Amino acid sequence: MKLHADLTVRASVHAAGLAWLPSPAGGVDRRMLHRVGDEVAQATSIVRYAPGSRFAPHTHGGGEEFLVLEGVFQDESGDYPAGTYVRNPPGSRHAPGSQEGTTIFVKLWQFDPGDSAQVRIPAHAAARVTETGRHSVQVAPLHRTAHEDVRIEHWAPLQTIALDLPLGGEFLVLEGSFTEGGETFAPQSWLRLPSGARLRAQTGDAGARVWVKLGHLQHLAYLATLVPDQQAQ
Repeated sequence: MKLHADLTVRASVHAAGLAWLPSPAGGVDRRMLHRVGDEVAQATSIVRYAPGSRFAPHTHGGGEEFLVLEGVFQDESGDYPAGTYVRNPPGSRHAPGSQEGTTIFVKLWQFDPGDSAQVRIPAHAAARVTETGRHSVQVAPLHRTAHEDVRIEHWAPLQTIALDLPLGGEFLVLEGSFTEGGETFAPQSWLRLPSGARLRAQTGDAGARVWVKLGHLQHLAYLATLVPDQQAQ
């Protein structure tokens, strides 16, 4: 399966309006944003766990990155309430689930091969800073390497937010809204802009809180070639 696999073009999905599709685990459904592969895939998705649902123990061969959007996500390492950011590096293993139900934004098989960091940032623990030259933007850093920069950005109301993207970028609306390219992006809306693009977004009356990832498109296509040709266990 290929969905928004061409990294050289703009891609957008307004996931809140999509139907939920079942996963191999009962009670776990997903809204697909980007995918290269079948059940084992390089994937960007919104995933919903019904109360009491869980996946069997499994290993993330290509790593897993997720942000808890609603409820409480759980595995052997503990509870992750809404707002928690987690990176489980390639080779990590767990049995995820949720007693009360949860919705997460998750990315699979998108780790730079040299990045083995285990990251767990509790909900709202990342401090906001105002970025130089972007006075309408506050940034809460989550993870940064030579190849990618992940953060939560808080965009002030009724502002034009501009950002050059020499290596591309991805954006997921968490709260509020913005318009870009003639589209309105609300919670669970996802936008990917290719290398060399420039973001120019206009925020709404409430501003916007946006998950942002920069720089990683340079190795995303290569990483897709590493996904094994097999079915998920």
